[in-house]
Amino acid sequence: MKIVFLDAATLGDDADLSSIELKGSLFCYDTTKPHEIIDRIKDAHVVIVNKIKIGATEIDGARNLKLICVAATGMNNIDIEYAKSKNIAVKNVAGYSTESVAQITFGSLLALINKTGYFDNVVKSGEYSKSIHFTHTGRPFFELYGKTFGIIGMGSIGKRVASIAKSFGCNVAYYSTNGVAHCKDYPSVSLEELLAKSDIISIHSPLNDNTKNLISLKELKLMKPSAILINMGRGGIVNENDLAQALNFGLISGAVTDVYEDEPITEGHPYLYLKDPERMILTPHIGWASVEARGRLITSIAENIALELSI
Repeated sequence: MKIVFLDAATLGDDADLSSIELKGSLFCYDTTKPHEIIDRIKDAHVVIVNKIKIGATEIDGARNLKLICVAATGMNNIDIEYAKSKNIAVKNVAGYSTESVAQITFGSLLALINKTGYFDNVVKSGEYSKSIHFTHTGRPFFELYGKTFGIIGMGSIGKRVASIAKSFGCNVAYYSTNGVAHCKDYPSVSLEELLAKSDIISIHSPLNDNTKNLISLKELKLMKPSAILINMGRGGIVNENDLAQALNFGLISGAVTDVYEDEPITEGHPYLYLKDPERMILTPHIGWASVEARGRLITSIAENIALELSI
């Protein structure tokens, strides 16, 4: 059985793919351009992709294809209905990155509110060494304790973030993007109420018709001037130009994002030209990618191949 991984480099140079190699003959390409896809998968039984798009044309060009494995949770890059019409299974991996995303969420949030970059520079620049005081209070920071922590999207990641927020002493509430208040552990409120009352808003929902451009200037104006917006869901959920404007004009205090509408972002992206760069923490879509999370992802891909093809 031939297994083709079209964008293996997205899992990192340290990725151990041996569990997948046990399922068949594995052919890995670091990356694949659109015009190269068909030639590379034409005789594959299994195709693995992370972000590469597989549509009807690509599916028709793979005469032996039985299974498409997505090395992620989201499957927007696959024409699932067309694959189904051709009796080709499409399998994703869910739940592998919960701990990783939750950790990045709070790591970035704490770096922002604790002014870690600023204080680190105070010491490393020599400024602290010249001080007549034992401390430096050049930037105020606040405690999470007692703050209202609003979550958009109470799935497995949202629930984990909620539990950590509770451990910090936060009051947690959430907004359900599909309108169903399925989590009884925390109060479910309208988006408007969540935005108006929360000190921190953390997004952990998928991108779909309900969440596309969910947070624009209209919604940002409802937030407290002291509030912080975190986006660990998908870039298209937040209007990026509007968020940059909100930060530049002090409509909100700060923001954290690990995801972008177009990835990687362009050199002229508004997040890179804020009036005060300290207001925002940016990471390059790494929330999913702890060593442990990538290991769980690879193991689950191998399991999907074994289960679907009865190996």
